[in-house]
Amino acid sequence: MASRRNVNYTRLPDEDNDYIGNEGRYDPRFDYSPASMDEIPWKSIALALFLLVLGCGLLFLSFFIFTGHMGGDRSQAYGLLGLGALTFLPGFYETRIAYYSWRGAQGYRYAAIPGY
Repeated sequence: MASRRNVNYTRLPDEDNDYIGNEGRYDPRFDYSPASMDEIPWKSIALALFLLVLGCGLLFLSFFIFTGHMGGDRSQAYGLLGLGALTFLPGFYETRIAYYSWRGAQGYRYAAIPGY
């Protein structure tokens, strides 16, 4: 098998050098500013509060059915318990992030809450 020793190679373009200082080109990847990430996602916070309240309500209903203060089967209580947990947990998580971001706690930013 013949070897190819006389191959002319050309250098590939380096994408990391595409910033403003290199030949006057502009690249928006380097426009990071922490203040731009602090927009408050009002829709997401409203959804989180709704899920939190709905989850608390469903958990209380399941608790009342389990203890006998309210009529219903245990299967209904288990269903309400499952739905309550599924709505309470994400609502609590995002509400907690929003609260700590509002308080200015270190490590919490509004950017951690997904926007809808």
